[in-house]
Amino acid sequence: MKKQPNILFIMADDHASKAISCYGHGINKTPNIDRLATEGMRFNHCYVTNSICTPSRASILCGTYNHVNGVMTLESKINKHIPNVAKHLQTGGYQTAMIGKWHLGEGSDHEPSGFDFWSVLPGQGEYFDPELIEMGEHIQVPGYATEIITKKSIDWLKETDSDKPFFLMCHHKAPHRSWEPHPKYRDSYTDDIKVPETFSDDYKNRAKAAQAAKMRVHGDITYFDLGLVQPEGGSEVGELAVDGSLVRKIPVPEDLSTFKLIDKDNGDVFTFKTQDELAQFKYQRYIKRYVRTIASIDESVGELLDYLDETGQADNTIVIYTSDQGFFLGEHGWFDKRFMYEESFQMPFLIRYPEGITPNTISNDIISNVDFAPTFLDYANLPVPNYMQGTSVRPVLEENTPEDWQDVAYHRYWMHSDEHHNAYAHYGVRNKRYKLIFWYNEGFDLPGTQPGGEEKEWELFDCDEDPLELFNCYNDPKYQDVVRDMTLILDQKMLEIGDIPQHDINKTLASQ
Repeated sequence: MKKQPNILFIMADDHASKAISCYGHGINKTPNIDRLATEGMRFNHCYVTNSICTPSRASILCGTYNHVNGVMTLESKINKHIPNVAKHLQTGGYQTAMIGKWHLGEGSDHEPSGFDFWSVLPGQGEYFDPELIEMGEHIQVPGYATEIITKKSIDWLKETDSDKPFFLMCHHKAPHRSWEPHPKYRDSYTDDIKVPETFSDDYKNRAKAAQAAKMRVHGDITYFDLGLVQPEGGSEVGELAVDGSLVRKIPVPEDLSTFKLIDKDNGDVFTFKTQDELAQFKYQRYIKRYVRTIASIDESVGELLDYLDETGQADNTIVIYTSDQGFFLGEHGWFDKRFMYEESFQMPFLIRYPEGITPNTISNDIISNVDFAPTFLDYANLPVPNYMQGTSVRPVLEENTPEDWQDVAYHRYWMHSDEHHNAYAHYGVRNKRYKLIFWYNEGFDLPGTQPGGEEKEWELFDCDEDPLELFNCYNDPKYQDVVRDMTLILDQKMLEIGDIPQHDINKTLASQ
């Protein structure tokens, strides 16, 4: 039997594919991450089952949708006793480790399980001098989080038995909000970055959810996010960003004559003559802090790849780089994620395996994060358990995609109208061309949800004709056949995975 491959799974937090240079958007440069595309395969259509940190991580680990693994919102915690891919790999002879951001709960019932070694950040964790929970013990490590996670990962690899394969989940905190770059990168990317063409979106021809969301760079970003001094005072210096917190959103004052912002590191003072000038400043400040934070991740990937080269393990190691979801980089005026709109829904996914993947290849097949766990087990020559709902993407990686490949991705966001972002609950499906979203706008008796009385709405986007997703064509007569077909796909998918619909599924099925 062929030797089981090592698996190095590198995941960032909130890293949009547009901020990886091999995806071709020209925002920043990531030469080390790009190596995985040059030496392996890049996916253009990898999607997340639920565009928020905690649920996505549960789907990756368990290979199941969130209504099955029970991790539906940020407040959810994983039950360490349920099966996961690390446990299967461990049983199958792998040495396993989880290092970095966990974000699936703390305490004895929610700590990482299936790992021989784990060292994780509590909650979101800190960028500088972070606390870690290492095998149940709380420790504080001086330094920068990205570098600490990288060093701990390499140190663990050095201790592994060369006669046994390893499975390492290296999970970075970066570039999660509040985008705090390492000091050595604070002066990088000095030139202005192009503003997205939808930055001033007016949200016409869309569901109410787009207008209601509180994720605007201009109106909802905070002093802390942008590394600015927050003035003393109350509501006159900005709306509270988080309930019970002293952190405030930067205001959008009508009178700019006395308004100023101050850099907390060097004391630079910024004044503005127009609202557009202020909005542009916020965007540039945001996007530059974001890509500067990514620079350390790219450096980390380079160190890990160099270690594999130096130890002769590169050929027999599957290396994956991804993020727990996508992220808005000013598109539609937003930062953050949560929505099924493309920038948030699409995950970067790059994979290198010299013994099994042709270099410099690109796939346009649809895959999902629920497919990761079955893929790991397939390559490890271990059985994929019947509880997993994903599908191994090995045939796609070997450029032998079956004719009946699953070319559809399902998404469900459960946190209705959360107080911080006001993102409404929704679900939907996307195939190669169309995206159907149902905004059911109702909460459940679950942590992190609130009941809502908003009108239910549908959206349909033609992703070929309208890649920016500006025109909801659900009620356009020429798309009625598409609406019927996509609704049937949605209904069938929900039946297949056992999710409970909030729309009248019987009406759709009866019409077929």
